[in-house]
Amino acid sequence: MRILMVSMFSIHFFRWAEQLRDTGHQVYWIDVFDSNTSVKSIDFIEQTVGWRNRWDYPGRYLLKSKVPALYNVINKINQRDLNSILEEKIKEIQPDIVHSFVLQSATFSILKTMKIFPEIKWVYSAWGNDLFYRKNFENDLNNIKTTLPEIDYMFADCSRDYLLAKDLGFNGKYLGTYPTGGGYNLAEYDKFNSDFEDRHGIIIKGYQGKLGRCNKVLEGLTMIKTELKDYKISVYGANKEVYEFAKKNGLLEWSNFIIKYNLSQAEVLKLMGDAKISIGNSISDGLPNTLLEAIIMNSFPIQSNPGGASSELIAHEENGLLIADPENPIEIGELLLKAINDPVFMKRAIIHNSEYIKPYLERNNIKIQVQKQYRIIEKQLIN
Repeated sequence: MRILMVSMFSIHFFRWAEQLRDTGHQVYWIDVFDSNTSVKSIDFIEQTVGWRNRWDYPGRYLLKSKVPALYNVINKINQRDLNSILEEKIKEIQPDIVHSFVLQSATFSILKTMKIFPEIKWVYSAWGNDLFYRKNFENDLNNIKTTLPEIDYMFADCSRDYLLAKDLGFNGKYLGTYPTGGGYNLAEYDKFNSDFEDRHGIIIKGYQGKLGRCNKVLEGLTMIKTELKDYKISVYGANKEVYEFAKKNGLLEWSNFIIKYNLSQAEVLKLMGDAKISIGNSISDGLPNTLLEAIIMNSFPIQSNPGGASSELIAHEENGLLIADPENPIEIGELLLKAINDPVFMKRAIIHNSEYIKPYLERNNIKIQVQKQYRIIEKQLIN
């Protein structure tokens, strides 16, 4: 089967695509924003990058900085748009399916071209805030409702988004709920897992912005400072807003508080393997990677639950704690206290997650299931 994938430059996409190595499928990729960079980890895929500019003429960057008005005029002639390169590639490759990742950037954006080729089956992968958050805005909602009826097959990272998609016009076949980047190599990361009794860390996802609410977690910490004296608190992946909040509220002066920036996924997982508790907090998400990573690293999860995505894996007060209001630092502080005051509960929850959820997140297990779904599409094309 010839598969043309349309996606932004993303580590999640690369890990998903890697699942198709050695399957016999011919796989192609168009980088929708054209990072102009080939990716070695998916070297079995024919990659369309560097397509945006027709000519990389001398002095282009100097012209952009010195005479931006002229640069913009030239760009209108020099630059190709996504639909033009997609149409060209479809005619060249003649794919059996086009697989789009994320609705706004790689699905709605190519709707015009896909309507030219109605015989090609269209697959869509919903990630994170693709539907749950975007549906709240009139223009995005119109795009969603215009695009979903055209989709033949759908993957999602949480079942919530499949149900949303059905309500918003999707009437194709659902192929299943899988992590955005496939599963995890458990054997690779298990060696970084400390015993529960040896863990003294609390790790916090450090994003504060349009959707992330790390600072509400930090505010909750300031209310229970005394109770946290025996824990080493690490904030990872922090941005400027987190640093400024921590500085303003005296957290940087705590001897047991540290902010870490720009960690690789492997570094985050190592840190999590020493953390007794992992906290992620946002006002919108799919099934959070922070939650999945806490589970595979045997860390107790405290996680926000926008739209009920996190509750697909976590039952509140059974195998973790769910934050009902991500804007409420008092609630977050109380949940953290509940956890640290009941280590027996935490350990029981971790054992449950390790036995009943973690095995299903193993990369090879997910890969086998995903490959099966592509074969289902292939059989239906033949029939």
